[in-house]
Amino acid sequence: MSFLARTLKSATALARVSRLSARFYASEAAAAPTAGKLVVNFALPHAAVLKGVEVNQVDMSAVSGDLGILADHVPTIEQLKPGVIDIIADSGSTKYFVSGGFAIMNPNSVLNINAIEAFKLEDIDPQAVAANLAESQRLASSAKDEATKEAAVVEIELYEAIQTAFSAKSK
Repeated sequence: MSFLARTLKSATALARVSRLSARFYASEAAAAPTAGKLVVNFALPHAAVLKGVEVNQVDMSAVSGDLGILADHVPTIEQLKPGVIDIIADSGSTKYFVSGGFAIMNPNSVLNINAIEAFKLEDIDPQAVAANLAESQRLASSAKDEATKEAAVVEIELYEAIQTAFSAKSK
């Protein structure tokens, strides 16, 4: 039971919250005038990567699983896990590696992606990733305190996600 549901005083109040939390946007999304295109805004704290760009599809890795977002997708908010965001347009595909963030699909076929860090996959050096992964693994195994070990484990997870992105790219 959710925190909100536990704070309600009666069953009728719970029923009212359940009705309010139902999805209402699927029918609105179908009426959006985007001509079958998905509009993407992709932002970092220090720069806008894409702003108002029309694309065909965006594929991404979220905590809830891998997603393929098309125009008229049901509105959703997803927490991104470290992985690849593949932006597919008529002109081709561009892949970015993100360390995490959020993707917000709006009922008007606008997808907002907010990430802490993002780099084009082609700009990442696979040899540097392998070397940094090995160093992080060494640090994790030889750490004398928990803070150092935990920081190394986070780095290991990130470098392993980048390596997975490279292996998926080569398939």
